[in-house]
Formats: sequence, structure tokens, C-alpha cells
Amino acid sequence: MDMLWSGWGDPAEATPLPDTVIGLLRDLLGVKPREAGPVAIEDLTVPESPLPPAARRALIAALGGEAHVRTDAETRIRHTRGKSTPDLLRIREGDLAAVPAAVLLPGGHDEVLAVLRVCAEHGLPLVPFGGGTSVVGGLAPERHGPFVALDLRRMDGLLGLDPVSRTATLQPGLRAPRAEELLAEHGFTLGHFPQSYGWATIGGFAATRSSGQASAGYGRFDEMVLSLTLATPEGTLDTGRAPRSAAGPDLRQLVLGSEGAFGVITSVTVRVRPVPRTRLYEGWHFPAFEEGTTALRRLAQDGPRPTVLRLSDETETLIGLANPDAIGSGARRTTGCTAIAGYEGAEEDTGYRRERAAAVLRACGGTPLGEEPGRRWARGRYSAPYLRDALLDAGAFAETLETATFWSRVPGLYASVRDALTADLTGAGTPPLVMCHISHVYENGASLYFTVVCAQGEDPVAHWTRAKHAAGEAILAAGGTISHHHGVGADHRDWYVREAGPLGVDALRAVKRRLDPAGLLNPGVLLPAD
Repeated sequence: MDMLWSGWGDPAEATPLPDTVIGLLRDLLGVKPREAGPVAIEDLTVPESPLPPAARRALIAALGGEAHVRTDAETRIRHTRGKSTPDLLRIREGDLAAVPAAVLLPGGHDEVLAVLRVCAEHGLPLVPFGGGTSVVGGLAPERHGPFVALDLRRMDGLLGLDPVSRTATLQPGLRAPRAEELLAEHGFTLGHFPQSYGWATIGGFAATRSSGQASAGYGRFDEMVLSLTLATPEGTLDTGRAPRSAAGPDLRQLVLGSEGAFGVITSVTVRVRPVPRTRLYEGWHFPAFEEGTTALRRLAQDGPRPTVLRLSDETETLIGLANPDAIGSGARRTTGCTAIAGYEGAEEDTGYRRERAAAVLRACGGTPLGEEPGRRWARGRYSAPYLRDALLDAGAFAETLETATFWSRVPGLYASVRDALTADLTGAGTPPLVMCHISHVYENGASLYFTVVCAQGEDPVAHWTRAKHAAGEAILAAGGTISHHHGVGADHRDWYVREAGPLGVDALRAVKRRLDPAGLLNPGVLLPAD
């Protein structure tokens, strides 16, 4: 099924906010109820497709029939923008400025190449579309005139499995749950479970350098990738012949994180691992974020490293966002910070790691809370986007941003971003709740994931744009990266250009000119459009 066109996921999974939470939003943040809900899809006025007739005929020929070149209103609406809060606010108001002229559904690599040739011949910009879960403006090209969306859902197979080498070759349109089903039939798992898990695709994971919630144990998605095939207007790029190589620079790294700006990923070979026999998650309490951060650093650097390791700051713990499914349930809130440690693998191995990790957590001031907080986290770990929709319905604004840095810079980065968001939104008359958690850890550093809730204000998109700018400036000034796993898109592009530097951007432009000479692939995403 398709995602909800005006929100996240499956509408059947959405639940309204309890009255107690709505009251708190009103009393603490001045949130006012919305006068009306989102516009209905049947009430939207979608302009007639501006796809030129000659281009349409050529695309139909390339894709083997009219059924795979869709220009109906509903299909085009469902491929308009991504799922950031500004994206949702715009489409809920009926803003279809970024609606594609057509949605194309290729069935394989050769059809993708054929489509790219047609687009180059007709000067037609193209946006690769996987699960549609981008939260950084990655699906709305900055180019005047019509463009097409390339929906990869028909390319959703397991192409090959090598149980000896423990590798699997997957097509890009394969959604994560289906990938896990196919791999589980052979006793394997990717172990990649981001919050977008229910809807995101294999190609999207690679194109954005996704990081799953079990990254402490399984690694980021880009660390799993062994080879990729990329279709470009200039032909096919195959990367990766071995797990590691000294044969020049690794061309996989040009494709990973390229967000459709260089080409369309048509297959990905990844390493897989046996399905774990044991999965266990537990909670820990720390008096303060600083002490919890020290505990996570100790485990990340010296081990034993849990499979899942995350820490909520005091505000996120108090609100209960560490366990979204319990918000508004009347559960007692605690002071201090909540950490979640999870262990997956063979029973003997998980027991050994859990026992040794517990000694480190206690030594750093942690108090065990048992398995119930871990079970609640596991049950609710995919529900936060639904909570955001409920907040929007109630008149609140809710959005996230994330970054990463080295351990020594974590305290300064945390304070700088939190203070920048608080100062900007308070100064604009909408004092916010700013919450944060450490969601991914490494030997040398960690990511910080911020959630912001405030009143929407008169113009919520402009309101957030100013606050996001303040946060982006704070991130660069404090030595963080502009994105840890959401990607660059258009929203982070200007900060990415500064982070990469003039020479780095020129090098990337040279790559794009060689692979996409007309600049038709996702223009304005990752790099400024020419």
C-alpha cells in the first residue's frame, strides 16, 4: 500500500493525542487548535499533466506500455515532496507546486537506462522515488518546468544470495520489511531498522547513507554495502568487486549518499548476518545527560558494545519520547535520563555482553530499570512519525534534525543547537520544547537527534525555516556535520556546500557533469542547480 498522502505511514496506525497532552500543549506552549483539518485529496485541484506529447510517447515505448507512465491526479499527488514537516504543512494546505508531470515505473536496469536517455533527449528533469520518506527536501527539484518522478517499486526483488560469503543482492525498490522477509527465508537479516523502516527502500538507504536503530551492533547501511550498480544518462557504473580493495579510490563512496544527483541505483549487494536467536532490550537511568554520555562513550570505545545503544536527555525523558507509545498514558515520569541497551545474537553471546556492559553502566552512575522500558521502546520505536502527525492535527509544530561530532565536542554541540533553537523560537513568540537523544555511537563520536515542539505561529513553514537556519549555523560553528543520516536534500545543501568546501564541491560538480551532463537528475538536491 501507499503511504498516507498528507502524513506518515498507514492511516490505520494513526492515533489522536489524548486530551491531557492537548491541554499541556495549550498551557505550556500556547498551542491553539487548528480551525480546519487538512484538505481532502478529492478536493485538490491538480493541473493537467504538462508532459510534452513526444516525451510521453517515448517514455511509453521505453517502459513497455501506458500502464507504467502514470499521469492521473492521485498518483502525482502521492509523489509530491517527501515527509518533512514543511512538506506536510504545504500539501495539507493544498500546495501542489512540486507535483510531477508523470510518475514512471521501470521494471529493471535496462528500462531505467532507457528512461534516462529519453529524459536527456527531451530535457526532462527526473527525481528517483523510493519510499518517499525524505525529510530534507530530497524529492522536490529546483528546476522550472515539468519533471518526472521515477518510482522504483516494481524493482523489488532479491536477485541473489551467497550464504557462504553472507551477501545478498537486492533491487532498489524493495521495502525494508519485505527485504527482511525474503532474507529470513534463508536465515539471514540486514539488521537495518531505522525509524522509517516500514516504508523506506533499499535504494533509499544507500542513496542517503541511512543509519538504523541497531547501528551499534550492525553498523550503518553504507558500511553494509559491498557493491552497487548505478544507471546514469551516460551509461552504467558498476562498483565493488571485493569486500575491500586497494585498487584506487572506492567508487562506491561516490554513489553512497549521492541522493539521485549522479544516477539511479538499480541494485545493491550488501553483507547479511544470521537471524539472531535472542533479542533483549533493557532500560537504564542516569542522573544527568553528561553521565549517560560518558557511559555510552565507554561502551563504544572499550566495549562490550550492545547492539542498540541510545540515551535520551532530561527533557526527552520527562516528556516520555523515549517511549512514544506511552505518551499520555498517565505513566509516572522520571527525572534524569533514560538509556536503552539492546542485545541481539546467540543466547550465550548476548548474556555475556549484557553482563559486562552492565558493569560499565553501573560504574558510570547508571541504575538498571529492567526489561520493561526496553520492551516499551521496541514496541514504540516506529511510532514517532505518527505522533508528529497527531501534533500537527492539534495545532502544534513538531520537527526533527540531527547531527554528529567527535566525543570531545558532544557537550558543546548539544548545548549550542539546543540554545539556538530555544532562543530563535522563543524570540519569535513560540517558546519550544527541545528534546535530544544520542542514537548512534562510534569509537570516536556520536550522533545527536533533536526533536522540537512548539506552537505553529502565523506562517509555520517560514517560522521553522528561520529556526532551522539558526540550528544549522550552530552545528557548523560547533564542529558538527550538517547531517548524520537524514541526508542533504535541498534543505541542508547550503550548509553541506560550506562543509565540503569550494574544492570539494567543484570535484563533485565535475562528477555530476560527467555522469549527468544536462543536470537533469534531482536538480538542486545535494548540489546547487546550474
